Amino acid sequence: MKPSASTWTPSVALEAPHGASLHVSFPPLAVSQASRRVAVYFVASPLQYLAARQIAAQHEAGATQVLVWYQPGVQTVVRAQDWNAAMYMPWPRWAPLPGPFGRHRRLHDNVHRVAKLVGHADVLHLHSAVFDTEAINYFLHALPRLCGAREMHARILPDGIINVRRYPLSPTKQGLMRLRDLRRLVAPELRYTPFAGDRIGSDAPFCDRIYVLPGLPHEYPANKVVTLAALAQRAVVEPGQAGTRCALVVGQPLVGTGLLDSTGLSAVTSRMRDWLREHDIHHVVYKAHPKDPRSELFVDGDEQVQLDEPLEQWMPRQAFAAVVGVRSTSLLLARQIYGPGTQVRAFGWDRVHFKSDAERRSMEQAFKVVGVQIDAGA
Repeated sequence: MKPSASTWTPSVALEAPHGASLHVSFPPLAVSQASRRVAVYFVASPLQYLAARQIAAQHEAGATQVLVWYQPGVQTVVRAQDWNAAMYMPWPRWAPLPGPFGRHRRLHDNVHRVAKLVGHADVLHLHSAVFDTEAINYFLHALPRLCGAREMHARILPDGIINVRRYPLSPTKQGLMRLRDLRRLVAPELRYTPFAGDRIGSDAPFCDRIYVLPGLPHEYPANKVVTLAALAQRAVVEPGQAGTRCALVVGQPLVGTGLLDSTGLSAVTSRMRDWLREHDIHHVVYKAHPKDPRSELFVDGDEQVQLDEPLEQWMPRQAFAAVVGVRSTSLLLARQIYGPGTQVRAFGWDRVHFKSDAERRSMEQAFKVVGVQIDAGA
């Protein structure tokens, strides 16, 4: 016998940083009283947003879809009509509430605001690119209890190039997880869920599914992996259709994240621009990364674009003779988008500070498998 259905009107609050908010009304949805399944997506980049949107449509069909983004730059690509509810969640470390214990109070506030947005749920599927960070981990314990859920599963969102290898938690970091659990002494719902193995949570018992991008190697257990369809379409224009030979420079935070020092950044920028000139490319379009406010690879004379959609959706409609950058996942996707008439090239790997030789080898393999050329350096 099918459970009787009732209507549920989504509590939609599309909230933006700095206090701005946009409330969006949707028609009531038919939801089973016996089993209401809610899929929650914590996203921090346009790439994760694209993946979440595909998962919602193809793998979580029938669920109530709730989007939570925690990097302000993601707001520009959010389409309110694609979600039952959506909100911006400030990152506790970088945006604590004013006053004493601001970080703790922000965590507490975030958990309760998201719970209010979700409402009652029988089954919860929590999606995030990583589950060790306390800003996300506390939801594993708190949200099922605050929403009355009897079942919860965590699922990994793809995050690009970092997913080509595993990052085992050290004993020290596992010990720090235990310390984070002390928050429950003053806020019982803030109970940290410790785990071992890969730091993103792929080995944890609470994780039952890992979404990966097509064409990229990975080291995850096969019984958990689900490969997504391509996040971007093939290009609909060829470089010859553009009047001027044009290149896209894909920006990313480099000095700010320790991938390069300032001397290395200068050398990589010079090498990249010399290569473009050698290939008779003088018109350069620069796309900054949401986490790259300094636009570190930008050069005077570049045409800087501001997009209201993910870069991977915009690229197929553009004609480029070359797409260049350093270590951005967008280079991998560009190689899948464009045909052989577009060169896709990564610069500066002789100067990039990789965490280990193993990380460098894994990433180099991924770029070569997809077909991205790695510049040998000066």
